[in-house]
Amino acid sequence: MERHKMYCPKCGTQNDDNAWKCIRCGNLLHSEQRFQQTPPVYIPNYLAQSILCTLFCCLPFGIPAIVYAAQVNSRIAAGDVQGAMISSRNAKTWCWISFICGIVGILAIIGSF
Repeated sequence: MERHKMYCPKCGTQNDDNAWKCIRCGNLLHSEQRFQQTPPVYIPNYLAQSILCTLFCCLPFGIPAIVYAAQVNSRIAAGDVQGAMISSRNAKTWCWISFICGIVGILAIIGSF
């Protein structure tokens, strides 16, 4: 089971999502009332997929996927959840573009024989 991470709003340190206090600065991560109202949000960064698509499918379209994937965690740490969701969506889109171009390229090479 994948464990989600929570970022401290004060110092940006990554903590477990069930932590009540930051492991670095000791800041309270959420009050009892806030925790009940807004559960932590998991936003995938697609970094592993971006790297694999860049290496094995299509380098020119894989690079933007890596750039967007790298932005997700830093935007979450800065508290920009909407920006992190946009970067995540863009990373996923560029991964698919890279993957499809790689498949088309491989089929074109095989078809030329």
